[in-house]
Amino acid sequence: MSSGHNHSPAHRARVFGTAGDGIALAPVGAVITSTSPMDRPVSRGALSRRTWLLLASVLLVVGGLAMAWPSYRRAASVDRAIDGARLQIAPVTRGDLVRDAAADGRIVSANAPTLFAATAGIVTLQAKAGDPVRQGQVLATIESPELRSRLTQERATLQSLEVALGRAHINARQSDRRNASAIELAEVRLQAAHRNLERAKQTFDEGLLNKVDYERAQDDVQLADLELKSAREARGLEKETAEFEIRTQQLLQARQASLADEMARQVAQLTLVAPFDGLIGAITVQDRDAVGANQPVLTVVNLDAYEIEFSLPENEAAEAGAGTPTRVLYEGREYDGKVTAISPSVSESVVKGRAVFVGATPPTLRQNQRVSLRLLFETRSNVLMLPRAAFLQSGGGRLAYVVLDQVATRTPIVTGARSLSHVEIAEGLRPGDQVIVSDTSEFSGTQRVLLRNR
Repeated sequence: MSSGHNHSPAHRARVFGTAGDGIALAPVGAVITSTSPMDRPVSRGALSRRTWLLLASVLLVVGGLAMAWPSYRRAASVDRAIDGARLQIAPVTRGDLVRDAAADGRIVSANAPTLFAATAGIVTLQAKAGDPVRQGQVLATIESPELRSRLTQERATLQSLEVALGRAHINARQSDRRNASAIELAEVRLQAAHRNLERAKQTFDEGLLNKVDYERAQDDVQLADLELKSAREARGLEKETAEFEIRTQQLLQARQASLADEMARQVAQLTLVAPFDGLIGAITVQDRDAVGANQPVLTVVNLDAYEIEFSLPENEAAEAGAGTPTRVLYEGREYDGKVTAISPSVSESVVKGRAVFVGATPPTLRQNQRVSLRLLFETRSNVLMLPRAAFLQSGGGRLAYVVLDQVATRTPIVTGARSLSHVEIAEGLRPGDQVIVSDTSEFSGTQRVLLRNR
């Protein structure tokens, strides 16, 4: 062509590009009138799509490595890895710790006497178990004809002795009266003898009476005086004799009265009455049963005085004593109480004790109901503590695993007082530390453990 332009295929390829560049090539020999439809701007120095893809891949790899680097460092620094989803972790907190002990108890009546049969006989029940009773109400009677017959005999003997005592009093008065009369007669005779002696002396002095008659008058005075003395002594002796007889009869009557009273008491005990207001707790015999002497018949429970009988493990009973405060859990509520007695002996590794309610008492208490108690020994204020859990046993109370960034680190600790729910941390931990409180025996004493999936 005369235009002077080079239209060779190589030239056309340089001008219009190649098929690999995504530009449509004109067929060889075709007449191209203009190149404007096939032209496109090309920026100098721009990166290709392949380069961008390569750079993006490199950046993703570097980012992934950067994100995985901490995990890699943790994995490289730990001794073993454990599934952390099944572990329990709790923070170290600060607060008041109450050192206490748990005990199982049951409600018992502080006053629940058992009524016994005073003697053998046939019992007739007049109440049933669970019946409310009033003080003095008849609960049962025992038929004993033999005992009632003995009471009648003893009372008859007592009456005969009372009659004998009365007769002794009458005999003593009669004897005293006779002796008093004899003394009075002797005194009269003595006075008469003295008068006769005076007349005889006057007559003898005048020479009208012989000496024999005068001396006989003197003898009559002496005889009357002796008779008076004898009468007085006899009265005294008979009075003492009557007093001894009366005393003997009084002793016999008192002895017989005591026997009659005892028989009356035994007969009165044939009727069993309620000693106070309450209810029938238990009946150990059937109606119309034959019972023996001193056999238990029934129990009466006082509803106004309840106690709690509890059992405490022997290793926790050393600090418990009379006056120890308690908290009684009954039907979802807690009530104040205190220990009143602790048994000095141990039976089957437990110690028995008694406690009472202080202040409010549950209104629906029943005999032998089960309750739970907490004995409060001491309150420690503002201490570090953790929940009381299995880590204490697995670590012996000297080791704990503190969790930070999914790594549990073995840490020596010192524990102090323990309650039912918490344990005091004396050394080794700080407030807020996250500690594994579940069983750590599977860690086997490893220094650092990685917790997966946590």
